[in-house]
Amino acid sequence: MEYFRIREVETTEEEIQQRLSLANLDELSTQIFNLDTPNGEEVAIGGLWGEFTLTRSTIKGGVRFTLLECPNALSWTVTTGYPPAPEALVVHMTINRQEIKPEFNEELEEFIEDHCECLEEFLSIVKLGSM
Repeated sequence: MEYFRIREVETTEEEIQQRLSLANLDELSTQIFNLDTPNGEEVAIGGLWGEFTLTRSTIKGGVRFTLLECPNALSWTVTTGYPPAPEALVVHMTINRQEIKPEFNEELEEFIEDHCECLEEFLSIVKLGSM
C-alpha cells in the first residue's frame, strides 16, 4: 500500500539531506522517538508499533527512512525536485501489504500526517532562523 502527501514547503534536496537526521527525530515526528543515540545512519526507536531499528539513507531528491524489523516493511521518503510535485515537499510511505485492517490504516494515516506537520514546522523554523 502507498500513502502520498504533498506539502507546499520550499526546500531543496540538500536541505532535506542535511537537516533531516536521526539525531533530531523528535522534531520530525511526535509518534516515534529515539531509544538511544544514533549510530551513524541507524538508531533504535520506539513508538505505537513497538521497538525497531530505523535507518536513514540519502537518495536522489532527499532521504529514505526504513524500519528494518517491521513485518510490514514500512518505509518512507521525503523528497523534492521531482514529480509528482517538483516545487513541493513529497512524503511517500509504503508497506508490503495490499489489504490491512481499518485500524492499522488509520494509524498509518495519522503517522504520515503527523510527520508532514512536523516537517512543515521544522523546515519553516529553519528558514526563519536563517533570516
